[in-house]
Amino acid sequence: MEEKQNKDQGKLTCNRNILFSIVSLATNEISGVAGMSKKSNCFLTRFLQNKSFSGVKIKYDINGKIKIDVYIDVYSNINVPDICFKVQENIKNNILSMVEIKTTKINVHIIDVVISKEEEYEDAIENSGI
Repeated sequence: MEEKQNKDQGKLTCNRNILFSIVSLATNEISGVAGMSKKSNCFLTRFLQNKSFSGVKIKYDINGKIKIDVYIDVYSNINVPDICFKVQENIKNNILSMVEIKTTKINVHIIDVVISKEEEYEDAIENSGI
């Protein structure tokens, strides 16, 4: 649980699942993101992780700020640095505006590149010489 103390208005307590949800929604809002990655290198991480929020890792620091790692799949026809910047900005802005928690770092990890069915069909036509 993340807690934020405000002298005039009391205390805000935020469940960890709320942060996972905000990060997941903010990431999926960006055009070019195919979705949150369901792949993981570590069996134990996959086993213990909440299936609803796979692809997101959040760490808290002493000052009440958070560090976020996002693991995403993207479509093949996108500019990778551009989409990573958009994902970082959208996550930072959504968390700050919804729960007023500052982020120290947002790392975006591209795990997989998804080729849409239309692109597969076009590539097959190009390669077959039709």
